[in-house]
Amino acid sequence: MGTEEPLVAVEGLRRVYRSGPKEIVALREVSFEAAPGELVAVRGRSGSGKTTLLNLVGGLDRPDAGRVTVAGHEVTALPEEGLLELRRDVVGFVFQSFGLIPVLSAAENVGVPMRLCRTPVAAREERVRVLLSLVGLTEHAGQRPYELSGGQRQRVAVARALANRPRLLIADEPTGQLDSQTGRQIMRLIRALVRSEGVTALVATHDPALITLADRVLELRDGVLAPA
Repeated sequence: MGTEEPLVAVEGLRRVYRSGPKEIVALREVSFEAAPGELVAVRGRSGSGKTTLLNLVGGLDRPDAGRVTVAGHEVTALPEEGLLELRRDVVGFVFQSFGLIPVLSAAENVGVPMRLCRTPVAAREERVRVLLSLVGLTEHAGQRPYELSGGQRQRVAVARALANRPRLLIADEPTGQLDSQTGRQIMRLIRALVRSEGVTALVATHDPALITLADRVLELRDGVLAPA
């Protein structure tokens, strides 16, 4: 990856949650970089800070200290409107719970981000067709989420996350609701899409079998990055 500028740069992130007089430090002085086209796994026990870290990088939450830069955008300095644009145009999200709209078909779910961007109909339909083909769901385009298996629903969610050609894909325990074999298929799919689409991916997982597919692994322990 040479001397290429990092796509993601995280410097000194700290996040504290307060519950009455108590303070819970979720992240302490976390710093790392991710290169363009790199698949970085973030592992750690439940409560180690994985979701907090991903939310801060993706602009879903703000840190108490530190800085995040994604594709040249200083996420931590953006106003709310800028964060909306970042999440629409630069970052794609995949969640453990799939997050599909029940009344829409697989194809319509994948097309939602492009509707929000007012992508012309012909271009939108072609992109949906390409993405459903990439995730192996061409024959299921007209089916609604309840007609699909868990693995198929997560494939739709991955395709939707890539709809607007994001530079960064953030996946928070994307295999958490799937059996191990299906989970491995989803991680292989993300691995293949990172390569074919040139996307950087940040994937939180605690599944050791899935870690092996990453280019690099970051381990969080009680909100601190463990030494490599």
